[in-house]
Amino acid sequence: MTFTYKHTRYASYIGYITQAIINNLSPLLFVTFQRKFGISLEQIGLLISLNFVIQILVDLAAAQFVDRIGYRTSAVLAHILCTAGLICLGILPNVLPSPYAGLLAAVILNAIGGGTIEVIISPIVESLPGEEKASAMSLLHSFYCWGHVVVVAISTLYFQILGTERWLFLPLLWALVPFCNIFLFWKVPLRNLVEKQEQTPIRALLSSGMFWILFVLILSAGASEQAMSQWSSLFAETGLGVSKTFGDLLGPGAFAAFMGLSRAFYGWKGSGLDLRRALAISSICCAAGYLLAVFSPLPLVSLVGCALVGLFVGIMWPGMISLSAEMYPQGGTALFAALALAGDVGCSAGPGLVGMVSSAVQGAGLSSFPGWLPGGSGTEIGLRAGLLLAILFPVLMSLGVWTLRKRHSVGKSLEQ
Repeated sequence: MTFTYKHTRYASYIGYITQAIINNLSPLLFVTFQRKFGISLEQIGLLISLNFVIQILVDLAAAQFVDRIGYRTSAVLAHILCTAGLICLGILPNVLPSPYAGLLAAVILNAIGGGTIEVIISPIVESLPGEEKASAMSLLHSFYCWGHVVVVAISTLYFQILGTERWLFLPLLWALVPFCNIFLFWKVPLRNLVEKQEQTPIRALLSSGMFWILFVLILSAGASEQAMSQWSSLFAETGLGVSKTFGDLLGPGAFAAFMGLSRAFYGWKGSGLDLRRALAISSICCAAGYLLAVFSPLPLVSLVGCALVGLFVGIMWPGMISLSAEMYPQGGTALFAALALAGDVGCSAGPGLVGMVSSAVQGAGLSSFPGWLPGGSGTEIGLRAGLLLAILFPVLMSLGVWTLRKRHSVGKSLEQ
């Protein structure tokens, strides 16, 4: 069989589906981990943060090792690690004396693999032939969302048929996805985005004021997305009092579906839209979605708020990657590694902040919050308080985009 750049694109799509599995399977099991292993909200928050902190460390190292060993070797190794991590997620917590240690080990393996995937897939797609780079990037990132939707739907069906007590087999089934992609990435043709000697030096990027604005915007996009994504299942099930099936489908499921729709739409119609204007509007509407989820006393309306956050946060990350690649066309692997670093800092900070605030509020007791947040339990009020504080990230995003629009016209490339 002859492999073409079409197959390279397919392998990249599966790579993002793999990352969706890595980031979103564990949150569906948080309540099970709480009940079976006695894990606290703070420990769950640590699992989320550790995933993204490890990815941050991978981002820091990627600018060196990816160019040294090549994109193909990096992609194959990343998928091997993801396969191993998912297998360990199903096995280690049930065989080690400390189940939490088993979860930590699985998270570390998954995070190294997922972090490498995040750094390499975007430049691989950016390097492929074609003119509409921003649309192609948004379409690529939509597969993360569709992967999230499929993870929620199939996992929910699995729990309905076999029950949550047999959860350990679920990660083993999902491990088949990265396992198969190992062989696809071994065969598909790859191109270099920018030759190493032609890349903008990392020092030049770090000395640019505009780069740091982009860094903060990617950070805010990651935090806005993952603060809701990582906690929506637990928020729906324990905070809003709906069933696990209903909560997973209308919490993280709807969130991911709406995020995928917005990214697919931009992939289809992106060439005719003002990206900076779209980012500014999306960040403001994202903040409104957070407010609706936090302050509505009706569970269904709160879940609508979760879904709206997904809709409006959708183009933030791929939009900023496309804008950054346009402004620094010679950035190469160093640029994409730096952007991945910024995004992962946000992906760690957002859910971690929600977890810490939720635990603190829950520990303070209901009497400390007399009526200004709806809810009848410490868990519900704690989660609402944590998500309320997370609104800082889309607000920061809107301010950053406003600054960007003031300083540069649409479509202008900049090298400082």
